[in-house]
Amino acid sequence: MNHLSIDKQVQVISALVEGVSINGTCRMTGVSKHSVLNLLRDIGCASAAYHHRYVRNVRVRRLQCDEIWEFVGAKKKNVTPEQEAMGWGDVWTWTAIDADTKLCVTYYVGDRGKYSAYNFMRDAADRIVGRPQITTDAHRPYLQAVEDCFGTEVDYAQLHKIYGASTPDESRYSPATCIGCEMKTVMGDPDPKHVSTSFVERQNLTMRMSMRRFTRLTNGFSKKLENHGHAVALYFLHYNFCRVHSTLRVTPAMQAGISDHVWSVKELCDLLPKAESPNRAIEKSMILKALA
Repeated sequence: MNHLSIDKQVQVISALVEGVSINGTCRMTGVSKHSVLNLLRDIGCASAAYHHRYVRNVRVRRLQCDEIWEFVGAKKKNVTPEQEAMGWGDVWTWTAIDADTKLCVTYYVGDRGKYSAYNFMRDAADRIVGRPQITTDAHRPYLQAVEDCFGTEVDYAQLHKIYGASTPDESRYSPATCIGCEMKTVMGDPDPKHVSTSFVERQNLTMRMSMRRFTRLTNGFSKKLENHGHAVALYFLHYNFCRVHSTLRVTPAMQAGISDHVWSVKELCDLLPKAESPNRAIEKSMILKALA
């Protein structure tokens, strides 16, 4: 991305975080598809590194966790073994949201199994200080993952949603109606008034609206798993640091005390690795050879 001006970088990233497709971004900005994908890769890596380093020691009272489904290349039922080896198939994004600050504490891209659940909860536990109250859905891998990662220093409840029978005229993309919820206390003493996954589920809707590759019934889905991960990392850094929450009137990072101002997209671009001049690159190469 060394050849793109900062203004072009801002234009491209602004389009991507507002849900514009890769091809649409190319048409809007006049930047080639190769350059857009390279920029997405670089800013995705930089966003993941910044989140990993600075979203830590967060004091969370109420943590809500959920998973959102999408696919890369094709749905799992249509994927050949060769395509599956390339990373095609169903992919789940695990998200943990602080219900008070709306901060995304951590996220994880993987499958929906117990290994992903453990990695997700391990990372959440490493970033949180204090004793949080955790609410998840009734997905079974959460049970062991929360116990392994948080031990007994947590108040944990699961919210099991009960759905009615689907009607004959209901389309396959319309879920059955939720007719009730059952709360199950798993560990500690969770407050029943705050056993909810509403905030994290609303955030999942924001994800679908803010990333073209998450939009259903389109051909904008990810074609490579790496690009999918880069887009998710960019989205969450923008969500935490740049996007003003309509209820809070500040960004989640400001509400959590991690940032003191609303970031601009240009500040996101400043996270990109700086290009070296040809002379400096040659000089560094000569120094490394001399040291060897």
